[in-house]
Amino acid sequence: MNGWRVVVGADDAGYELKETLRKLLESDARVESVTDLGVDASGTTAYPHIAAEAAGHVADKSADRALLVCGTGLGMAITANKVEGVRAVTAHDAYSVERSVLSNDAQVLALGARVIGPELAKKLVDEWLDLRFDPGSASAAKVALIREIETGASK
Repeated sequence: MNGWRVVVGADDAGYELKETLRKLLESDARVESVTDLGVDASGTTAYPHIAAEAAGHVADKSADRALLVCGTGLGMAITANKVEGVRAVTAHDAYSVERSVLSNDAQVLALGARVIGPELAKKLVDEWLDLRFDPGSASAAKVALIREIETGASK
């Protein structure tokens, strides 16, 4: 893998923070490409549309990860988790971001623009880019179980 292929998206509440984080991602050598799904400065698209589209890119493997921003991050994560094969989290501290990837192989990080400020968000995204799930870890069996539950294979 040369670098992360990241999709970003936000609703109107998350627009400004998304723009800050998009610029950070675009200037980061660990990132191969950034696809901005919106909204733009005048946008009012409801967050479920953005989250589902972003998660779709992760599910079809046209993106490795998605970074989503709304007021709390919660609605984005809930929606993204409805797409098969996607594991999304809302995290506002470094430990949760770390564990979301290392323990749960989460590909989508949702942040709340009304919950954290831009400096903390930039720090969390910077740390997120360094994290990779280890398929040989003790957590791999749990992630496999999540997949089985999601597809109904565990019944």
